[in-house]
Amino acid sequence: MSDDISDGSEDVVGVLTEQIAAHFGMDIEQLKAAVALAPTAHPEATEVVKWHGLLIGAQTALDRTQDDLLAALDTQPSEVDDPTLHLAHRVNAAVTARDGRALVVRWLLDPAAPGKKDRAAQRFARPNHAPGIGSAVQTRAPHTPASAPAAGVRPGRTAQR
Repeated sequence: MSDDISDGSEDVVGVLTEQIAAHFGMDIEQLKAAVALAPTAHPEATEVVKWHGLLIGAQTALDRTQDDLLAALDTQPSEVDDPTLHLAHRVNAAVTARDGRALVVRWLLDPAAPGKKDRAAQRFARPNHAPGIGSAVQTRAPHTPASAPAAGVRPGRTAQR
């Protein structure tokens, strides 16, 4: 698997789609059909199909945004106005989203990717209801009824200053 994902002449989605087909031994349409029939049968395939769909959506948004920017640039005089500059920022954001999703797909396809073999990754891969895993860590203070005395103050005494 190549580590080079570029915006150049290579089609990011096409390269990753080919890598998915090689990894699972079937083309993406067959894989999507298999996942649709039995989504829990192969969790790795289900996750790859999900992220591939997100990647396709990000690439479509990027293509649309680039087309909008090119159309706006064709109508510009020598200086770029604020709406066109805003479109350029949208293109940058779309590239970032597409590349981030491409990285996730690459990570999912790589069995030796960092974080897949360590204890933390194995622990997080297990469902929360598995035996031996405690409940979630409390993230806010427990609710104290209004009638309960404040901590550190004993009933019948006033707090000393």
